[in-house]
Amino acid sequence: MTTIDGTHRGVRPVTLRYWAGARAAAGVTEETLVTGPLVGDALDAAVAAHPELSDVMAVCSVLVDGRAVGRDAELREGVVVEVLPPFAGG
Repeated sequence: MTTIDGTHRGVRPVTLRYWAGARAAAGVTEETLVTGPLVGDALDAAVAAHPELSDVMAVCSVLVDGRAVGRDAELREGVVVEVLPPFAGG
């Protein structure tokens, strides 16, 4: 559905920030993608843009506004989605 201003309802730009192995797989530290309304939509868009992320994304934790979320969490426009693969050490 198109809104009065010409944008599509449920489609929004979000910033994805990649850490460690996710950054290596994506080849970028951060990017803005136009995605659907759910975290899973953003993750799927990232994998579509960077197929190398597929294996890493399967084991990553995802944070939105500093909180761990699942794929079914809803996104607001302008949020930062952080993709954190498991890592050793501490």
